[in-house]
Amino acid sequence: MHKAVLILLILCGAGCAESQRCGPTTPREALDYADAVAALIEGDLLRATVAELASDAYEGRGPGTEGDRKAREWIAARLAALGLAPGFDDGYQQTFRLISVATELPAEWLFSTGVSFAAGSEFVANVANQAASARLSDAELVFVGYGIQAPEHDWDDYKGQDLSGKVLVMLNNDPDWDPALFEGERRLYYGRWTYKYEVAARLGAAGAIIIHSEPSAGYPWQVVETSWTGPQFELPRTGEPRLEVAAWLTQPAAAALLASAGHDLATLTEAARSRDFAPVPLGLHTNLALGAELSSVETANVLGVLPGCDVALKRQAVVVTAHHDHLGKGVAGSPEEDVIYNGALDNASGVAQVLALAEALAALPAPPRRSIVFALVGAEEQGLLGSRHYAENPTFEAGRIAANVNLDGANIWGEAKDMIFVGLGKSSLDRVAQTVAAHVGRTLHGDAFPDRGYYYRSDQFSFAKIGVPGLYLDGGIEIIGKPPGWGKQRIDDYTLNHYHQPSDELTDDWVFNGMVADTRFALLTTYLIAQADEMPTWNPGDEFESARAEALARLSGP
Repeated sequence: MHKAVLILLILCGAGCAESQRCGPTTPREALDYADAVAALIEGDLLRATVAELASDAYEGRGPGTEGDRKAREWIAARLAALGLAPGFDDGYQQTFRLISVATELPAEWLFSTGVSFAAGSEFVANVANQAASARLSDAELVFVGYGIQAPEHDWDDYKGQDLSGKVLVMLNNDPDWDPALFEGERRLYYGRWTYKYEVAARLGAAGAIIIHSEPSAGYPWQVVETSWTGPQFELPRTGEPRLEVAAWLTQPAAAALLASAGHDLATLTEAARSRDFAPVPLGLHTNLALGAELSSVETANVLGVLPGCDVALKRQAVVVTAHHDHLGKGVAGSPEEDVIYNGALDNASGVAQVLALAEALAALPAPPRRSIVFALVGAEEQGLLGSRHYAENPTFEAGRIAANVNLDGANIWGEAKDMIFVGLGKSSLDRVAQTVAAHVGRTLHGDAFPDRGYYYRSDQFSFAKIGVPGLYLDGGIEIIGKPPGWGKQRIDDYTLNHYHQPSDELTDDWVFNGMVADTRFALLTTYLIAQADEMPTWNPGDEFESARAEALARLSGP
């Protein structure tokens, strides 16, 4: 008999089989019960998964590539070996189609005042209309501040102006200088590039240019350059409004462009800080012709299920997610250049955590009350496309998904005294995480980098949009045995030098005890949600509360 199972049987006592057929339900008993199998999660197990998926053999796991297929098959085999049920009638994979758009950029982008900017180092632009070409013809540029319409904040940068056919130039991020406005330094969805392009398209604009700066983006220009060049993947178009061109411009280039027409970027930025701001025609025009190579590729989410055993609650689920994809391969400039984006931290580490968590929970002698879905989703790096596809085509109705526990980028720097919960303050999951933190002796706090908008940049956002509360557990930064600020310095160094770069590889300096502790934390959190009588709820007034109400109203049957 496995040691963990023996410990659980001792804890449970002679009456376990009958009185606690689906495991204990009170938080203290449930945590003690799950602690024994949490001990199965070890560093060597996590390292082995990262070493496999982040190896060159998978060629960066780009969506639709041979490396992507191999990764999905490897993960599916692991789920099957753990004894988890297939997530779908026809197996472990939920396949879906992606449209690959590989834009051919001109060497420079010329504007009507005669200034031009270099592709890659100063601008990136992509065909955004899911077609083989896109064109801007003598299109007028208009500065639209932050490019936000937010009635609940009494904020509208567009002021009802007709901007159809224009190219909208906008600042990155959202207003962050007042805690009472847009939640201060915490970036909301209004600050994300996806929102800005969406609203520009909805208003009929032909193009949109986002001005990049490292403080406003939370990452350097090289991340934009690597992430936005090469094939871009999208779910097939369904009739929604589209831009012709979606572009980024570096802050120095944007300042030079505006100055060429007699405008000052700093002055315009200051004007954009007011609710009274209205769009400013810049006296600039541009022509731009882009071609693109379109193709259709197939990828998949990989799902295994640990069925619940409670007669009523097994129709509900906790969905545990990590994305399995990364950026694939770049184009080598020399024979010795490394162009494989291995994605070890982002996010082979999260896959390792989910698989280890699944193995431990599958070892429970009494299955959980609710079902647990382990979802390794695809195409996250392309805009959360895999989790979006699952959210739109879920295996459990949205109103029956109790919560999402998401793991994206593990702690590789050492065991931490704290735990970061991205999304703290939004739902009753706060109490669950606080209970676990007290049990394991860690302090809990919200996003350590609220200005980077992580809540809207990882897969829990896809679930939130259909009303499902989410826990994005992002490790800690107060590393035991290290001076204050050391953990944050390591994360900042990774973001600056390795995030979305070929250097994101498994190296000898990775420390796994922190990842072990964090995975055990995620296991205990998942188990408490699975055992609770009631499903989690959004806090009153939260931006996703109404989506939950709608999902519950759509439920079929009891």
